[in-house]
Amino acid sequence: MPEINKRSIVIKDLIEHATYIARDNLEVAEQFLVAAEETFKLLGKMPGIGKVSQFSNPRLANIRQYQIKGFKRYLIFYRTAETGIEILRVLHGARDLEAILDEYLEDEEL
Repeated sequence: MPEINKRSIVIKDLIEHATYIARDNLEVAEQFLVAAEETFKLLGKMPGIGKVSQFSNPRLANIRQYQIKGFKRYLIFYRTAETGIEILRVLHGARDLEAILDEYLEDEEL
């Protein structure tokens, strides 16, 4: 079974998104969390299905992205590793993704 490692900020991302969704519908927020975990498992089994992000920053060249099943506006950013995948962030697609990931790189060594 491939390893699925999540950076600690991923838990924060998931909680923030689920909390936002829960303001309108608690059941959908729960479905979001389940769908995220199912998508993480899918990526662990098939890490190549996510597309390579097309960011201009060369430090972001190895990062792949894939939408959460049933929640196409929410994107999982990850990279492949020898033993599985590393989930870096879960972000809403309407945000400035490159700026957020670039800032994250400054705070964390990828």
